[in-house]
Amino acid sequence: MAAPGESAAVAAPSQPEVAAGSAASAVVLPERLQRREAERQQGVERQRQKKEAQVVKEEQSEFFLAAFAREREAVEALLAAGTLEEAAARLQALQKLLTGSVRFLAPYEVRQGQETVARLQGDLAARRQQLQPKKKFAFRALKKEAAPGSAPRPAEPAPPDHAAPDPGPGLAEGESGGPPLCGFSGAQDAELELGPAELLQRDVLLSELRGCRVRLRGNPNTLRVRDCSGCTVLCGPVSTSVLVDGCSDCLLALACQQLRTHRTRDCRVYVQVTSRAVIEACSEVSFAPYSWSYPGIERDFESSGLDRNSNNWNLVDDFDWLATDRPSPNWSLIPERERITCWD
Repeated sequence: MAAPGESAAVAAPSQPEVAAGSAASAVVLPERLQRREAERQQGVERQRQKKEAQVVKEEQSEFFLAAFAREREAVEALLAAGTLEEAAARLQALQKLLTGSVRFLAPYEVRQGQETVARLQGDLAARRQQLQPKKKFAFRALKKEAAPGSAPRPAEPAPPDHAAPDPGPGLAEGESGGPPLCGFSGAQDAELELGPAELLQRDVLLSELRGCRVRLRGNPNTLRVRDCSGCTVLCGPVSTSVLVDGCSDCLLALACQQLRTHRTRDCRVYVQVTSRAVIEACSEVSFAPYSWSYPGIERDFESSGLDRNSNNWNLVDDFDWLATDRPSPNWSLIPERERITCWD
């Protein structure tokens, strides 16, 4: 057995070991403090950047609101003076200003801007109808003279025009009651179609359709889809806005600057949109990128002024869902494996 002195010598650490341990502790402690200080500095920097971004966003919003107000007043003045072509050009510029600013605007500001543009579009259409020269009345020459003493032959009634429905009362948001719209209304289980010549920069209304398949090959100015159920609507590029209101169980392929969807449920929307889509009072609405095509669609995109490289199909603002930390339950994205690629 080792002597007591030897046992104590073995158990007790030497002076160099004690010094080494103290040095290691001295090194670890500053490193921990340094990490905490670095994390604190990073937090401070993040807060500074967030504050600066908020200031920039507020400044951009203030600039937009001032510019938008000026352009709106200019359009209203041109409409009042009857300078419609210039008013249409300024209105198009107003639309582009709104589209290019949605990334830093609050949802309510986007909505107000969209409603203003839609109202001005309706005012422009109404003024065009008001200032349109009236057709002169003229008698038509009879091909064959009636026999003496015979009763005049009554004129044959004109065939109904299914492609120009009367909007009727209860117009949807953004529609005007003045000019007639082209489109379809009240059909059931029908194949309906309009071409480029009929659609070019026209306002289109599809209303109260049941189980129909609609193909709109061309470039409309606006599109309204109201109170339709069980329908497929395939539309070429729309220069300005699309409104889907009161629809159910529909399949829609749409390309536009603005998409607003109201009171709609259980619909699939394949969309190309340059601003953020807006839904309100909707449920079970799903989105996928626009994939419909037809001969001449590239020409229609050029006519519409839409940028094919700008598509916010998966950015949707739900005005009924204000929580920012949880996604809205009212809309979803269509899984890639379930998306339609062949439409014929």
